[in-house]
Amino acid sequence: MSALYLTLLIPLFAGMLLALLGDRRGAAVFNVSASAGGFAASVWLARTVLQQGPLGGEAGQFHIDSFNVYLIALTALVGATTSFFSAAYMAQEQANGRLGPGRMRLYHASYQGFLFTMQLALTTNNLGVLWVALEGATLATVLLVSLYRTPESVEAAWKYFIVCGVGIALALFGTVLLYFAAAQVIPDVENALLWTVLAEHASALQPVVMAIAFVFLLVGYGTKVGLVPMHTWLPDAHSEGPTPMSAVLSGLLLNVALYALVRVKILTDSALAGGTVHDPHLAGYLMMGFGVVSFTVAGLFLHRQRDIKRLFSYSSIEHMGLMTFAFGLGGPLATFGGLLHMTVHSLTKSAIFVAVGHASHIARTQAIDGIRGLIQTQPAVGWGLLIGTVAIAGFPPFGVFTSEFLLLSATMQSYPWLTVPLLAGLGVAFAGLFRHLHPMVYGDRPEGQQAVQASMWPVVLHLVLVLWLGLSIPTFLAEWFDQAAVLITGRGLL
Repeated sequence: MSALYLTLLIPLFAGMLLALLGDRRGAAVFNVSASAGGFAASVWLARTVLQQGPLGGEAGQFHIDSFNVYLIALTALVGATTSFFSAAYMAQEQANGRLGPGRMRLYHASYQGFLFTMQLALTTNNLGVLWVALEGATLATVLLVSLYRTPESVEAAWKYFIVCGVGIALALFGTVLLYFAAAQVIPDVENALLWTVLAEHASALQPVVMAIAFVFLLVGYGTKVGLVPMHTWLPDAHSEGPTPMSAVLSGLLLNVALYALVRVKILTDSALAGGTVHDPHLAGYLMMGFGVVSFTVAGLFLHRQRDIKRLFSYSSIEHMGLMTFAFGLGGPLATFGGLLHMTVHSLTKSAIFVAVGHASHIARTQAIDGIRGLIQTQPAVGWGLLIGTVAIAGFPPFGVFTSEFLLLSATMQSYPWLTVPLLAGLGVAFAGLFRHLHPMVYGDRPEGQQAVQASMWPVVLHLVLVLWLGLSIPTFLAEWFDQAAVLITGRGLL
């Protein structure tokens, strides 16, 4: 249990300390050190779960199993590598006069606060606390979106706050309905929102109430996931906030919101399976529908973007739609592919945003038309952006190709007619990314574009991991994914 408490307490106390001292020299180094310490604690926790099986915390308020333990480690890893990138990036922003000492303190404190809320959402066993943690993540990232205090960033922050506020309110109503259904069958109502207790009594939950609760939770948490049509906040938040925030937003927050949705789907599937009126696959069909629409719309919008960060934010919406479709499709193969896709997408997209941050500093603009000839100006940044985009587009042998291949195979087994729109969507998204990428990487170098000090090791580390997962998934990770598939669907793949 020490590993669990360290995973939570390190970012909590680091955020509190940075709120007081985050504008002083050395704050960035402390932010990196705290993030690295959190990652070390998460690895310790993952190793403990691998050796001993699922863990529970004090009074059953925490629960770590095969589904969330790898997300805990992934969250800490992306948080640690992005904090290293942000140290130099934010120092450059301060040197350029875009940020003062007060806002640097706000940035560092909000960064650790965001990591704490993400880890709390992943480790808690209480669905009410899960809701609170996701709301806390919203508040932390709203402050980061508006960090520059420009009219555009303030507008984006308000849009993010209002849209996600409405979404989280709907999720709260769904949680209340879930509690109402649980209180009818669970003797100790104080434990009626503990996921482990709910899972034991899921088949006895009232199907009609659970179906309605899931609809509210799907729309509510789906807003956080970035599902169409609740996605409107995401491109603005990405384009106006600091680039390190975009990396953790795409790589972490969207995953955790989808994790919450899948937890609720497990309960809903069990409740509807015992009913006689509702289709037992209702939750899956709804997720498949939202996933296909999100995947298709985002792929089309990729062609219309003029801002490099908005371009890759729509790519995030596309991939979150794919993951939502995979978990809605169900079955061990699709679920295994969805879990793998969550991992490789987080690693790849955070690497891309690191490269995007350096590219925007080189060109002194986020406009795609203003970023040209990166390979000539700074080859490491140009190649990092190129290889990252190749990976996220699903080229072999990267892990994104493997996860998409598993999903397509599962779709052909269950719903062959859906493979056509999936393949068409992949082609449209591929074209949308590469029509913009080619001139940015290979175009003529414009006047005034100068190399900057860029640390590319986070990009290299993430892309090497994605390549490794595409070539050979480690045994321990495959076993985790398989155990999580058993938890989610009742069947394993291995």
